[in-house]
Amino acid sequence: MNLPDFSKFEKRIGISFKDKTLLKSAFAHRSFLNENKNVVPEHNERLEFLGDAVLELASSEFLYNKYPDKPEGELTALRAALVNTYSISDVAKELGMNDYLLLSKGEAKDTGRARRFILADAFEALLGAMYIDQGYEQVQKFLNLHLFPKIDEIISKRLWQDPKSRLQELAQDKLGITPRYEIVKEEGPDHDKKFVSAVLFDKEQVATGEGRSKQEAEQEAAKTAIKVRGWE
Repeated sequence: MNLPDFSKFEKRIGISFKDKTLLKSAFAHRSFLNENKNVVPEHNERLEFLGDAVLELASSEFLYNKYPDKPEGELTALRAALVNTYSISDVAKELGMNDYLLLSKGEAKDTGRARRFILADAFEALLGAMYIDQGYEQVQKFLNLHLFPKIDEIISKRLWQDPKSRLQELAQDKLGITPRYEIVKEEGPDHDKKFVSAVLFDKEQVATGEGRSKQEAEQEAAKTAIKVRGWE
């Protein structure tokens, strides 16, 4: 089969990989290997595991240096907002990573919320591949250019605040109601679980949210509920 021209992506990010197979593997979803044997050496889950750790270290170091007066709790909240699925998948979209994803025919048809998770995974896998191929300093430079500038918007829009806590304050203040949450859907294998949570005001379902854990799904549902109610 014809693979995308990854040299164009290298030019886009200004990085030339020594090991081109690492770059291809970073874009390879598990489903792709099920349909295309021996096209790439492995899917991207191991690289994603490594990239997630590198991202946590680099973002922690960035925030520690940028905000010398902020306590640990605030830095943790800022980091969570900076590296969550939505933030990193947005960067992946901006970099055009969607054009290079290696997916099964079935996965390729889904362009909704599932694609956002796939993009986020690929972004972390790219960081893992970059770390192996180029070293930590190159990963830092890449993140300083493409992800870390988003911290200014996070600060100005208070996106670092816990959406569940914020929604509870607003709902109690405006309606005298404490929101409650229900997991309405759970799908995927154990290594790639996805949950959908609904947030309710009494019996009224206000919004839903999706995440890789029940807590993340609840946070996304709360964030959506704040938007739906116009309480931003």
